[in-house]
Amino acid sequence: MQHSPLTLEALLVLDAIDQRGSFASAAEQLNKVPSAISYIVQKLEEQMGVTLFVRQGRRSVLTPAGLHLLEEGRRVLLAVGKLTEQTQTIAHGWEPKIRIAIDTIVDERKVFKACHTFLAEHENIELDFKEEVLNGTWEALIEDEVDLVIGASDPVPAQQGIRAKSLAEYRSVFVAALEHPLQKLNRAIESSDILKYRTVVVHDSSRNAIAKSSNIIEGSKHLYVSNLQQKICAIEAGVGVGFLPVDQISSQIESGTLKTLTLAEHSIPQPLNIAWKVVNKGKGLRALVECIETQFD
Repeated sequence: MQHSPLTLEALLVLDAIDQRGSFASAAEQLNKVPSAISYIVQKLEEQMGVTLFVRQGRRSVLTPAGLHLLEEGRRVLLAVGKLTEQTQTIAHGWEPKIRIAIDTIVDERKVFKACHTFLAEHENIELDFKEEVLNGTWEALIEDEVDLVIGASDPVPAQQGIRAKSLAEYRSVFVAALEHPLQKLNRAIESSDILKYRTVVVHDSSRNAIAKSSNIIEGSKHLYVSNLQQKICAIEAGVGVGFLPVDQISSQIESGTLKTLTLAEHSIPQPLNIAWKVVNKGKGLRALVECIETQFD
């Protein structure tokens, strides 16, 4: 492998000269003598066969080639700094990144408030979210695609090594657009009434596990969507009807774009879980779980 003339020290020198405007000022910032700065730049220019700086009055200004080198070099310096922080983080038992699957029915506002609290204390840990639905949430954890799942519904998989804790209850209401024909029935809605109309259903996102359904009106026509937001939009548009979480449609109910329907048979609240694998001993995971549980208390 050919030895590169470019070093982290040289990049730091170029950055300091550009920021301070002169070799002398850069030397002062880096606690070096001016001759050392001049030598580093001169050696780099000779080895690369390019001119990096030109004089403009009392200032040393980057040439186009020098500017390109510094712009790309600053990315390298940032990456090296990040790598250093992550290495120190791991050495102290804190993972550099936590991958999270959040079920589409969870109130994300609470989750991200918890994240704000967590990141204020642990700014070097990256959080990586993905959205899943029903069995797809559990599948992501089982297949090690994520480290933590939020809002996974019962039943908890029987597979060994999963730690699950009850997080909240999913309470849903049956809703339709204001002008939907079901709104004109001045009585409790029976299942037979719903069969005449289309219901909106969120697809289970699992790829390998058996797909699961929740609150599906059997025998009705279905419109399938990918997530909760699409379901809300479809029902607002009058495309169909369906169950939606109470805590996520308050603005639609208040504005009148959605209206609840009273069912003859009431829906039962469903438990939602937060879960991870017991082999995951990361301090960051434990701290994040505590922040999330506090928000849902």
